[in-house]
Amino acid sequence: MSNSASGMAVCDECKLKFQELKAKRSFRFIVFKINENVQQVVVDRLGEPGESYDAFTACFPANECRYAVFDFDFVTDENCQKSKIFFISWAPDTSRVRSKMLYASSKDRFKRELDGIQVELQATDPSEMSMDIVKSRAL
Repeated sequence: MSNSASGMAVCDECKLKFQELKAKRSFRFIVFKINENVQQVVVDRLGEPGESYDAFTACFPANECRYAVFDFDFVTDENCQKSKIFFISWAPDTSRVRSKMLYASSKDRFKRELDGIQVELQATDPSEMSMDIVKSRAL
């Protein structure tokens, strides 16, 4: 357990699952949430390697904040196969103000626990993390 500046702890499982995504590609994505009862970031959902980006975006609740990482595979203009790990901070306008503040104040510390993030996106609605945006940020 490590404490963030906001007092939010990061569950060891978060770091372990992220390492598995990064090193072994065991997962396509991981969605995290803050469990306010225990003041801790925990794993909310793991995406299997074959799951699509649409399956990933469907995991985000319409009115609750989340953090997530997504292992994005793409082909460059030079026809090279690459992958980048995206960190997405999801804070829909319809979520509670307290929740948005909690996620915002804990984000940087949590992100530091996940060594290997290459691109960061912040989204308040699904259009802000569309596949077109992800592709443009990856290249």
